[in-house]
Amino acid sequence: MNETPRQATRLEAIGGRFDPWLLGAMLALASLGVVMVASASIYQHGNPFYYLIRHGMFLVAGAGLAWWVTRTELKSIEARNHLLLLGCVVLLLLVFVPGLGVSVKGAHRWINLGVSNFQVVEVVKVFFIVWLASYLVRFRDEVNATWAAMLKPLGVVVLLVALLLMQPDFGSSSLLLAITAGMLVLGGVNMPRMFGPVLVGLPILAVIAIAEPYRMRRLTSFSDPWADPFGSGYQLTNALMAIGRGEWSGIGLGGSVLKLNYLPEVHTDFIFSVIGEELGFVGVCLVVALYALLVGRAFVIGLRCVEMRRHFAGYVAFGVALWIGMQSFVSMGVNLGLLPTKGLTLPLISSGGSSILMTCVAMGLLLRVSYELERTQRQVALRGEALQTTPSGETRSPADAAPATPKPSLSETLRGTSRLRSRVEPTFERIA
Repeated sequence: MNETPRQATRLEAIGGRFDPWLLGAMLALASLGVVMVASASIYQHGNPFYYLIRHGMFLVAGAGLAWWVTRTELKSIEARNHLLLLGCVVLLLLVFVPGLGVSVKGAHRWINLGVSNFQVVEVVKVFFIVWLASYLVRFRDEVNATWAAMLKPLGVVVLLVALLLMQPDFGSSSLLLAITAGMLVLGGVNMPRMFGPVLVGLPILAVIAIAEPYRMRRLTSFSDPWADPFGSGYQLTNALMAIGRGEWSGIGLGGSVLKLNYLPEVHTDFIFSVIGEELGFVGVCLVVALYALLVGRAFVIGLRCVEMRRHFAGYVAFGVALWIGMQSFVSMGVNLGLLPTKGLTLPLISSGGSSILMTCVAMGLLLRVSYELERTQRQVALRGEALQTTPSGETRSPADAAPATPKPSLSETLRGTSRLRSRVEPTFERIA
């Protein structure tokens, strides 16, 4: 008679663990970031350790925030999704409040916290990913079946992008739109329906990109930076020279020449060029491999969460993976001359308080997702063992313990069902 309470107690006592590959990639990138910030910024301030100390302080604070997130149940985060969305709008409006918002080089992207300026879009990225993950859980069937459910998150992101463009911040706007599109696709949106907003949005983004003279100069200098190496092509030509000097194995840690007041923002936007110069092709490949491991592992964990019907955790993992993957690709692409210049940092490596803090929070979310996934897998395994043994001690298979249920068709599995009918949980079919 006491078997059920005892079984429930055993399930509650089961814990999980953090994914070791995910944790290892995070620690490796953060450690490499400390070394490269120290090397890149040594001549950028009167105190050679100024940026290193500052970076270390934010990294420690970010690690504390990440630890706090890993101790928080995802269901409690999901329950506050509407407050997070409201927080996105409020934060983007605070930069325009006199005395609180800070303008740097004509851009209103920061708020003054007293000890440091804080770029609010970094918080918006995390908050919006969590809200969109919650939305896809609540309306995952309707997102596939109706226009209204698909257009609602698009309308929300358009509002946020409009506020970002007022700052202006075209790079973060494009990144937020790309994250939204990726999460909607992974959340099961009807693909033919998705083409409509994409075909409308791309020309609008193109017009916005060329409307400002400085953005147009970036596009033209990107196509031929050597046409004006001391003007519009100055950043890219120096970045390419730095990477070219590194050759295969680099010129040695600390030996960069281009960091000596040639490369602008050398410890933030162009730190990848310093990596290429000092560590060479080997160092560049190491950085790319670490990001590939981090992002790939996050996608694998997200897929397993969806298969275990933990959709919120899975969509959060997808969102963070898309964010880190696309931002690191853009940052490295800018340094390599593959993309026009954009002010996006290299996650976990570049110096920058706002970026470091919120990237650590995102990493904490990923680790929490991996912890709860492992816990769920252990609980399911324990339930399976319990089904195999009856109270009298007779052993039987799980198939005999419960009546068989009909398997849904492939079309129902992939498309989901309406709220007016019983749900069929979506799964991902493996391609043979």
